[in-house]
Parts: sequence; structure tokens; C-alpha cells
Amino acid sequence: MYILGIETATKTGGVAIVSETGVLAEYTLNIEVTHSERLMSTVDRVLKDTGFTLAEMDGYGVSIGPGSFTGLRIGLSTIKGLAFATGKPVAAVPTLKALAWNIPFPRYPVCPLLDARKKEVYAALYRHDGGTYIQEMPASVISLAEMAGTMTGDILFTGEGARLFAGEIQKVFGDRAHFAPLSSSVPSAASVAEIALMMLTAGQQTEPDSLVPMYIRRPEAEVAWEKRQRSR
Repeated sequence: MYILGIETATKTGGVAIVSETGVLAEYTLNIEVTHSERLMSTVDRVLKDTGFTLAEMDGYGVSIGPGSFTGLRIGLSTIKGLAFATGKPVAAVPTLKALAWNIPFPRYPVCPLLDARKKEVYAALYRHDGGTYIQEMPASVISLAEMAGTMTGDILFTGEGARLFAGEIQKVFGDRAHFAPLSSSVPSAASVAEIALMMLTAGQQTEPDSLVPMYIRRPEAEVAWEKRQRSR
């Protein structure tokens, strides 16, 4: 099977093609350019560089969040279009799981973090077990202090939130805090595609018209609109 994976949950965006034999191609970019400006051209570049066409893909994987509201909408809209055009299945991959997937055989439970603003993070907790990851804490919006009260033992932190709040994490967790290398801490389209390959092989697919972002926290625009409606 050949799976095309898309990651747009953060500023770091990427596209990859993965098969059972390994990663055939991955393109990652972390610059101040919106995903809408670069995503389709990146898909086209990965296909051209590998000599594949969309018709030769057996399915798609897409990062569904949590993360940037705008980035997630762009990624999901793109995958929906590709799936409807080709009739190929789609796997909806949680962003935090894909971040944990970057780290092979970790000694400690892995806590991927993304900045949720308002002094909070998007977080989950995964334990590596027999070639896969078992989720021990559901994805949530939480403060670092709250995390320290619910997580016991040593923790391996990864993701952009881990880099951004490294100093605060060390203060709160002390010697229990460990940090993944920078190369493993950015979202990876290849990880999204590999998880999608496993999901689709197991029959875990999502209908394109049922794809929705995993926001966890409601978009600020929606909250502001409701406040305006109540004040009228």
C-alpha cells in the first residue's frame, strides 16, 4: 500500500508518501507561509519527485488536531478533495499521537505538547507497548501545574509546546522531566502516513464527509460570536 500523509496542525507543515517498506518521500517546511499557499504545490512536488500519481495512492492520512484551527481546516479540506476525486480511503490521525510516534521505544511515557495559548497546552500521554502506543491520558487543554498533579513518574516531553515551555516544565516537574531531541519534536507527515497505513490496513477509515478537526478548545471566533449574540 502507498499512503499519502498530510500534516498541517502547526506552522510546521509537511507531505509524505509511505509504504510497508518505508518512507518514500517526506517534505517538511517551517516558515512564515500559510498552508493554503504551499500545501497543494508540496503534494505535487512529492508526487513528481517519486514518480507517483494520485491514482496510485491506496489511501490518505491526515492530522486532525488539536492544533491551529486554520491549518487543520486547510489540511482536512485538501484531503477531502483528494479523497472525493480519487475514491480512496482516509485515516484520521490525532496530531498528538503522531508526535509521540516520532520517538521509537521510549524509556518513559511520552507527553506531546502543543501551545494552546492562555497559559495552557494541548497534551496527552502515551506509553510504548509492543510496537504501538497506548494512550494513558486523553487529549485535553490543561495547564502545566495541572499536568504535574496528574502525571506520576518520569515523563518524556516532545512537541513544539515542550520547547516553548521547557523552563516552566523543568520548574514544575523537576528531575522527572526529560525532553526529546528537536528533530523528533516537530510534527511529521511521515508519522501521520505510517499511522494511517496501520489504521487503513486494520479497516479503520473515516468517510471524507465525516472528517472534522479535533479542536478540543472551541475557536475564538465562535466564542466571540456567541458573546455578541447574547449581548444583543
